[in-house]
Amino acid sequence: MASTTFSGPVTSSDGFVGDIKLPTFTVATAPSASTAGAGPLIFVSNGAGGNPVLAYSAGTNFLRCDTRATIAAS
Repeated sequence: MASTTFSGPVTSSDGFVGDIKLPTFTVATAPSASTAGAGPLIFVSNGAGGNPVLAYSAGTNFLRCDTRATIAAS
């Protein structure tokens, strides 16, 4: 599979222009991973022991993208 690298804002042919913004949560306000289902990506402002981190839903928990550990505020 080929890969493509982008620089700057992405412009699509159907009118979307801009940077991609992920929904932002704290550990306490993150949605239920089982309700979200597997796949959604979120920004958690305190999910890496109080530090910001990207996380994805594995269907049962939101896991940190950097370590695959469950998000935790401490």
